[in-house]
Amino acid sequence: MEHLKKKKSFSWKDLLYKSLLFIGTVALIVYFLPRDGKFNYQFDINKPWKYGQLIATFDFPIYKDEAIVKREQDSLMALFQPYYELDKKVEKEAIAKLKENYHTNLKGILPSTDYLRYIERTLKEIYQAGIVSTEAIQQLYKDSTSAIMVIDDKLANSHPIEGIYTVKKAYEYLLTADSVHFNREILRQCSLNEYISPNLTFDEQRTQTAKEEVLNNYSWANGLVVSGQKIIDRGEIISPETYNILESLRKESIKRNESMGQSRLILGGQILFVGMLMLCFMLYLDLFRKDYYQRKGSLSLLFTLIVFYSIVTAFMMTHNLFNVYIIPYAMLPIIIRVFLDSRTAFLTHVITILICSISLRFPHEFILTQLAAGMVAIFSLRELSQRSQLFRTALLVILTYAAVYFSFELMTENGLANDFSKLNIRMYTYFFINGILLLFAYPLLFLLEKTFGFTSNVTLVELSNINNDLLRQMSETVPGTFQHSMQVANLAAEAAIRIGAKSQLVRTGALYHDIGKMENPAFFTENQSGGVNPHKNLGYEQSAQVVISHVTDGLKLADKHNLPKVIKDFISTHHGQGKTKYFYISWKNEHPDEEPNEELFTYPGPNPFTKEQAILMMADAVEAASRSLPEYTEETISNLVDKIIDSQVTEGYFKECPITFKDIATVKAVFKEKLKIAYHTRISYPELKK
Repeated sequence: MEHLKKKKSFSWKDLLYKSLLFIGTVALIVYFLPRDGKFNYQFDINKPWKYGQLIATFDFPIYKDEAIVKREQDSLMALFQPYYELDKKVEKEAIAKLKENYHTNLKGILPSTDYLRYIERTLKEIYQAGIVSTEAIQQLYKDSTSAIMVIDDKLANSHPIEGIYTVKKAYEYLLTADSVHFNREILRQCSLNEYISPNLTFDEQRTQTAKEEVLNNYSWANGLVVSGQKIIDRGEIISPETYNILESLRKESIKRNESMGQSRLILGGQILFVGMLMLCFMLYLDLFRKDYYQRKGSLSLLFTLIVFYSIVTAFMMTHNLFNVYIIPYAMLPIIIRVFLDSRTAFLTHVITILICSISLRFPHEFILTQLAAGMVAIFSLRELSQRSQLFRTALLVILTYAAVYFSFELMTENGLANDFSKLNIRMYTYFFINGILLLFAYPLLFLLEKTFGFTSNVTLVELSNINNDLLRQMSETVPGTFQHSMQVANLAAEAAIRIGAKSQLVRTGALYHDIGKMENPAFFTENQSGGVNPHKNLGYEQSAQVVISHVTDGLKLADKHNLPKVIKDFISTHHGQGKTKYFYISWKNEHPDEEPNEELFTYPGPNPFTKEQAILMMADAVEAASRSLPEYTEETISNLVDKIIDSQVTEGYFKECPITFKDIATVKAVFKEKLKIAYHTRISYPELKK
């Protein structure tokens, strides 16, 4: 009961993890997706319309061209009159100051009161016309303003710019208005500039209101398209008039999508779309790739890649950075193919491309181009073990991009057959950059291995190099075991190829499966020389423990040299939970009436749980036993292989791994074939007779 409760609790925890992963993925992707309005048509003047018949689905105005709008608005603004407030206090204060100064200073300068009356009369005339500051008049001239509206006692009257004074202009007018009757030099001595101050103040608020009213009354449209009206049909050349209608439709579509209600609908649609795709993806994993679905490392890698590419695409489209075709989307299926399998790689690629496409303005050609490139990447890179393979794949991906896009241009570009200068060279440059970036998959694999706990073929190839420290030490310390491991590696790799298992993985695992024998080399037959057998001085239980310890010692060495977990699994499973039969049977023969302590003669296991581990167990047992055959004939080799592998099947070593009887029969055939070749009879060379 406790076991069942524990299992149930674990299931709930697992369900919670996957639910949070699903919700987090959908939320993160949708958060970055652009939600602005889109108009999913590409068009240009004097080019054919490459889509189907376009019918208006709502009424919309035909907007004027931007150049026409600017020209007409500039004309309106040239006629616009800004508002200025007339301050009568300035005039009163100036006249009062003049009269006051006349009795104190000016009476002695002016020859008669006629001068005073002239100055007072002229000042009133100037103030009535209006005085503005020098900065204000400069701005009016800069804006090409011909007149202003002067507000006097809540009444606004238009005044031409030529009739308005600045302080300098007013001063000059005072001196020269009546030069016949009044002496200019006498007037200059009166410091008349003291009585001249601006009395017109710019009314910014009233001016802005008036300007907005003018612009609001401006007609942005010069026609109307009604719902149901045909705009253009496939193949028709886009005239300037039709182009203007299409541009108007685009602007109106975007404006409608920017409303709050429409934004919520877009958000809801994005959540539903991304959620459905991710749910289908998780169902695929649960139904067909349950091992990936149960392993958090695999699940995290898949979801991380989908989220990363979706966010990068959305970010580039939102901020209008570069072009999405430089993003190496084909790197995603390559990574998944290297770590997992082709089908999962393709489906993940499809899901990612579909999610990314909703960020784009023209998703159709993007989806087809990326799917073609992804399929080529998957099928051209079955196993990544050399850098040259990635270079070849990058080249094929570039060619695929170019071929697919060129086919689109042939179908949609008018006149391309006669003039190849119309090719979009920039796009082909993006494809080349994409291929260059694809090469970064090689160093990226190392980071992903360490982050998510995978082991790539590149790492396996590096580990299988017999010049690395551990294997070189093995060849020097236990040369017999090393040769045995090499033979097992060859047998197992060939069998793996025949049944569709991972040959490089089983080859590398075979090289390391017996590294634990380096701790006690002399206790293993293949390393004994001179007829010395240390087991003669030990009991059967002790001998069995020494032999069994090569598994635990091997795991310790693997930890010390940081070998991947998949290699450690080969070390622990190559004997499974079998017995050291030689010592076990010998003990039973000497103690027929006693029951042995089974644990002392049993390997710790576990039994193999992958095809590759099962192949290694079979290859290890067969290769070791083949060395003890008295003669090597087709019959003896065949009988040996059948006997050993059939006994392993009978004892249930392969119950927990996904290997079929057909696979086992194929493995047997491979072993027989290889052992016959290895132990074939050689021709005796004749001696030279003198």
